[in-house]
Amino acid sequence: MADNYTRMTTAPVRGLILRLAVPTVASMLVTAVYNLATTFYVGRLSTQATAAVGVSFAAMALIQAAGFFFGHGSGNALSRHLGARRQDKAETMAATGFFTALGFGVLIALAGVWQLPALCRLLGSTPTVQPYAEEYLGTILLGAPVMTSALALNNQLRFQGNALLGMAGIVSGALLNIALQPLFIFTLGWGLRGAAVCTVMCQAVSLAILYILNMRRGSVPIRAACLSLTRPVLAEIARGGLPSLARQGLACLATLLLNVAAGQYGDAAIAGMSITTRVTFLIYAVFLGLGQGYQPVCGYCYGARRYDRVLAGFRFCTVYGTLGMVVCAVAGFVWAEPFTALFRDDADVIAVGATALRWQLLAYPLNMFVTVCNMTLQTIGRARPATILASARQGIFFIPLILVLPPLLGLAGVQLATPIADACSFALAFPLVRGTLRELRNA
Repeated sequence: MADNYTRMTTAPVRGLILRLAVPTVASMLVTAVYNLATTFYVGRLSTQATAAVGVSFAAMALIQAAGFFFGHGSGNALSRHLGARRQDKAETMAATGFFTALGFGVLIALAGVWQLPALCRLLGSTPTVQPYAEEYLGTILLGAPVMTSALALNNQLRFQGNALLGMAGIVSGALLNIALQPLFIFTLGWGLRGAAVCTVMCQAVSLAILYILNMRRGSVPIRAACLSLTRPVLAEIARGGLPSLARQGLACLATLLLNVAAGQYGDAAIAGMSITTRVTFLIYAVFLGLGQGYQPVCGYCYGARRYDRVLAGFRFCTVYGTLGMVVCAVAGFVWAEPFTALFRDDADVIAVGATALRWQLLAYPLNMFVTVCNMTLQTIGRARPATILASARQGIFFIPLILVLPPLLGLAGVQLATPIADACSFALAFPLVRGTLRELRNA
């Protein structure tokens, strides 16, 4: 622990962020590839099966929202306590974050399975997609407790500066999932349900590996005796996790509304937009990982009052992350059709997906600045501006746009809602973060 404190507060910032980012980027990339692999394999079944996975993505976003809420909430506080050398409080945060995530996952599973048909309709299933969505999502929901607790533990490890351990757990499960998907879907003949069973099983493997590594490798241990459901502890988790809950919860609602809007133009439109979402997430995963390498540095150094290091990390991630996203956006713009065709060789799906992908990539590089601003505000405990910014892209701007543009512009309105929301979020980030950066410079 002492060596980790010294490393986080004195090592050169750029090299430290990159070392922490590499395992996180690897985790994000493998997870994104897993998502794409599922879409690829399911795309061999039918357009309706591909659409069902896209519809279910909103519910999976809700499960992730719970995991990120407890993981980021406890992890942000944990890193600040470690930076200030308050080990007992760090252990309380670790245990409370993990066990509350597990309990909330159980509630999601029970509620989702109980209302499964209504949930699938709410998420945007058309009558032809509904049976496939129930088959896939009904199994995915059973794994909600595993997913929420695995996400919480992975983020706690990352905020401690132990991103390599988090990578080992997440990557192991994701690679196993990629390898076993064809067995469950095709060889065993379980189809769409096989894809869901494989996902839940491999998430359980990830959780087991994460827990074992956390208990054996000198990280803050998870002990039931340290669980505290007192108001101050839960309030601290809530302040740190609320921006993540807003971001992920609104992502769930945004995906739901996107599916409903796209569904007006047929199953091919749902499938095309689903593929676009997965491809853009693959690009974003690399640079989100860079930002997540910065977060533990930000938390430790803020707790240790090394504000100069917080600002250095902010500048590094913003500049180089934006440049990298520009390069990826150009490549995606040029090869939009081949990328879309990889997942579903259907002319209608390709037409919708490629057009949407090009529009989204025009504004996509702006997201790096927004992401780093949001991570900084959230990690140092500025809950209000962090929550506003986290809500901007998928909520404050996207929801009105997806309700207004399709009636005016038709399918083009569905495709344009996301890039316009990206540009508006970028404009909002400046006034929200300006005062905080000034305070850090003058402290």
